[in-house]
Amino acid sequence: MKRLETLKDDGGKAFVAYIMAGDGGLDKLRGQVETLQRSGVTAIEVGIPFSDPVADGPVIEEAGNRALKEGVTLDKVLLEMKSWDFEVKIPLIVMTYLNPVIRYGAERFAESCREAGVSAVIIPDLPFEHQRLVAPYLKKAEIMLVQLVTLTTTENRLHDILQEAEGFVYAVTVTGITGVRDEMTEEVKSFMKTVRAKSPVPVYAGFGISKLEHVDLLRDDVDGFVVGSAIVKAFHEGEFDGIQPLIDAVTLQHPV
Repeated sequence: MKRLETLKDDGGKAFVAYIMAGDGGLDKLRGQVETLQRSGVTAIEVGIPFSDPVADGPVIEEAGNRALKEGVTLDKVLLEMKSWDFEVKIPLIVMTYLNPVIRYGAERFAESCREAGVSAVIIPDLPFEHQRLVAPYLKKAEIMLVQLVTLTTTENRLHDILQEAEGFVYAVTVTGITGVRDEMTEEVKSFMKTVRAKSPVPVYAGFGISKLEHVDLLRDDVDGFVVGSAIVKAFHEGEFDGIQPLIDAVTLQHPV
């Protein structure tokens, strides 16, 4: 994850690509990671399917349901990642909900993530006040716990969260669920600016980032973007090439 700090210091912007592990079968995950790595993304967020995905919009929820029908579990995903024999040159981040982690065992989860080459973990429904359920085990395994902040995060709470931030801060652009959206408001722009001014680590905007216009609006106020629904949809429909311009718009200093 050091490369994220270096990228920020060099004035570059990060593109974190979210994929749903097991959408269409777990055997597709490796190819999707290789495709994304070749496409120039900065890091990959590997989503774990869950039956009650409170933060996910319809595209990702449907992808999760397809994966669940394939029998995909947290354990199977980590075992699959551990088995890879190709060089993963970019950080892999696991996004999962708290319930599967507790059922798996937090200490075992952290160790399995380490063995699978995971650099960081995102648990959107883990309350900041209850981080101790997982954080000590991740720290021992040298895996970062990515903090999330939202438009409704109070100033005091934002301060406390940023004190614990590592890797990057996931700054949520909406007050609802993930998903493709048409517009980003000036309120979002102002929020990103505030978080970035106070954060000791890079700040990435996520939830609803799907268009070049979104990137252009927030480019000067964040250090990178997390794109999920648009990528999940593209893989599902076999039209990944349509995503390349969005990746290039973020990662290339002077896109043509």
